[in-house]
Amino acid sequence: MSDERVERRLAAVLAADVAGYSRLMGADEEGTLARLKAVRKGFVDSAVTSHRGRIVKTTGDGMLVEFASAVDAVRSAIEMQRRMAEQNAAVPQDKRIEFRVGIHVGDIIIDDSDIFGDGVNIAARLEGIAEPGGVCISGAAYDQVRDKVPFSFVDLGNQTLKNIARPVSVYSIAAREMTRSEETIGQPNAASPEVHDRSDTPASVHSAGERGTRPSLAVLPFDNLSHDTEMEGFCDGLVEDAITALSKFRWLNVVSRNSSFAQKGRSVDIRRIARDLGVRFVLEGSVRKVGTRIRITAQLIDGVSGNHIWADRYDRDYSAAFDLQDEIVRDIVASLEYTLWITLVRGDVGAPNSASSPLRAAGWHIAECTHTGNRIAIACATRALEANPKSVAAYQYLANAYIVELMTGWTEDQADAGLLLEAARKATSLSPGDHLSQGLHAVGLAFVGNHDEALAYARRALALNSNSITVLGPCGNVLSFVGETREANEMLERMLRLAPAHYFRAGFLSQMALNWLCLGDPERGSPLVSEALKLKPEAICCHITHAKISASLGRHETAQAAISAVYRCRPDINRSLINVMFPHRDRSIPSQLAGLLGIT
Repeated sequence: MSDERVERRLAAVLAADVAGYSRLMGADEEGTLARLKAVRKGFVDSAVTSHRGRIVKTTGDGMLVEFASAVDAVRSAIEMQRRMAEQNAAVPQDKRIEFRVGIHVGDIIIDDSDIFGDGVNIAARLEGIAEPGGVCISGAAYDQVRDKVPFSFVDLGNQTLKNIARPVSVYSIAAREMTRSEETIGQPNAASPEVHDRSDTPASVHSAGERGTRPSLAVLPFDNLSHDTEMEGFCDGLVEDAITALSKFRWLNVVSRNSSFAQKGRSVDIRRIARDLGVRFVLEGSVRKVGTRIRITAQLIDGVSGNHIWADRYDRDYSAAFDLQDEIVRDIVASLEYTLWITLVRGDVGAPNSASSPLRAAGWHIAECTHTGNRIAIACATRALEANPKSVAAYQYLANAYIVELMTGWTEDQADAGLLLEAARKATSLSPGDHLSQGLHAVGLAFVGNHDEALAYARRALALNSNSITVLGPCGNVLSFVGETREANEMLERMLRLAPAHYFRAGFLSQMALNWLCLGDPERGSPLVSEALKLKPEAICCHITHAKISASLGRHETAQAAISAVYRCRPDINRSLINVMFPHRDRSIPSQLAGLLGIT
């Protein structure tokens, strides 16, 4: 019997390799090796060492890493994948280096500096089933990190792994974590990990907006918690009106009233109801009345995972029932529209492949709200139109991207105003009754100086659907441009209340701040533009508005700092660009802003 004792310890093991390594080497051996070496030196090694990991060994296309903590292992993997995704953004798909990562917590055997055992083998098998750019962890690792990291997880259930005797519980880290900015980690509402079930995910989540794969929604009868027969009618009316209002959104499939009301009184899991009705999303709620006060709650639930996506509560006086019903329906529907859209284009599936899903990729990049993102969105929407020249959604995405480019001052060519109008015109001609197309058309007309017609289109969009966030935003801007500043601010304020995390929040806040300045109340605009700058410090329009408001309040040092920031962001700023950014009917507005910047 040997006196030699085998050294063991419990560890978190991370295994990583490069997806499609053989293909990459076959296409460009020297270039692939050089890029891989640069990636490791640039951030992979530091992502390991900064989280107290030890690189046990590296192979041609992968590496094995040991951590004392599963939390450190997961954080290291996320940092590695996020940095890799950022670097790949401008790289053609066939040349991208994408890692697959597996993490397991288990017993390992130490032999000199190497490690062996099931702890290593399971991590390697998990890496093998991870998607390129993704991370899979075992149930043992998940038990160690749950409630300790602000990341979302997808429950993949028990998986049979090659040469592993028993099935292993597996979780993948949601793909959106690879694209979240580091600043959002640890923010409120991200303190505990969500777990999603990936089974039976409908195609709509992968190609939002495509005909035949539109997201589906059921509005269930609201629960009457007051047990008052009068409130029963109020609850039913609320649901009927919500179904009618939601049916106006052309990109959304809403289950009929009869199918929804057939679920009344059913006490079963929401996921079961979603399967029975064939929908991805379910809206449910309750109504409670005490004296003259009424409380209405509403929740949007993912019918696949059972997780809450959105929820709100409305406390009101119960007097004029119909007016109250209309008000609540307006707010619920407007909030749902944006929540559903952002969930579908920025959900768990992460950045889409623009070649396979150009329309969804366009929406995904628009929601990034960056100059680079907008330009990619324009290219993706153009590609979608090559496949389907009658795609209303593609023209709308084009128009949206151009609007943000023009308003922020990121545009590289002032001809973008004409391209915006052309895209909006085509969307309107293809779908004249679509409220978003009408609203975008209104903005396009304002940017080319046709303010009267712009106002007419804005009023038409609001008449078609005043419950739409996508109408309130563009029409609020048009009202600002034509001089209806007080009404504009009321509209934009309501829009941001209903969609507080809107991707273009900074632009709308900056517009509201400028409106307050035009109304002679710059003090009210000051905190708005300050918030806008925190959200989008690269947006030139925010710095210009900040400079003007600060100067009008006598804060000359702050104004000068803002002017300097304008020139840092856009050294080539000129009067023509300012005229494009601020297409107001009152031409003294861009003229004064140009003068403040010292532009003649």
